[in-house]
Amino acid sequence: MKTIAERINQLLKKSPMTQKAVAAAIGARESSITQWKNGHHTPDSENLQRLARALGSTTEYILYGEGAATTKVPPVHRMEVRKVPLISSVQAGHWAEAIDTFQPGDADEWIDTSAKVSSQAFALRVTGDSMVNPYGNPSIPEGAIVIIDPNIEATSGKIVVAKLTDSQEVTLKRLVIDGPNTYLKPLNPDYKAIQVNGNCVIVGVARKVEFDL
Repeated sequence: MKTIAERINQLLKKSPMTQKAVAAAIGARESSITQWKNGHHTPDSENLQRLARALGSTTEYILYGEGAATTKVPPVHRMEVRKVPLISSVQAGHWAEAIDTFQPGDADEWIDTSAKVSSQAFALRVTGDSMVNPYGNPSIPEGAIVIIDPNIEATSGKIVVAKLTDSQEVTLKRLVIDGPNTYLKPLNPDYKAIQVNGNCVIVGVARKVEFDL
């Protein structure tokens, strides 16, 4: 009797999509697909449904081997993968002032992302642990790469990149608007919130976090 991992492997081999494309289509990391097909982990219910649809199968078949391996359910479309420049926090601090965005060759490194972002989007590598949430998600560890879009409205609750007027660099924090008061709040409770009173500019809104495990 086949296992869940074996059935996932079978469906991946039959799929016209590459493993990377399947991961992008369901919004998962490619490493997660590898873990599922190797039997190290089993996808949760949400990822299982997305995986089944992307592979033209059903959750019942993947879990129990019941029914046909493939169905007439159309697979989800692949998310468009685009490149955004990985820039420094100092460069990000001047991003809003730039006349032109980066072009291929201008940045030392470009990041592939499936996030739906504008042509002015960029990526930042997180330093420090102020956005590490000990209570669960969202949590952004040091070294993670965050995709930022300056063309999205920064509303309360969004994680934003902000530049304080007394600094050339930017900070990544959650924007909290409480009546007349505005704060940049870390996800790590060991750090204090920064009250904003006209002394900062919102550079962009975080759209996605990219990890390498």
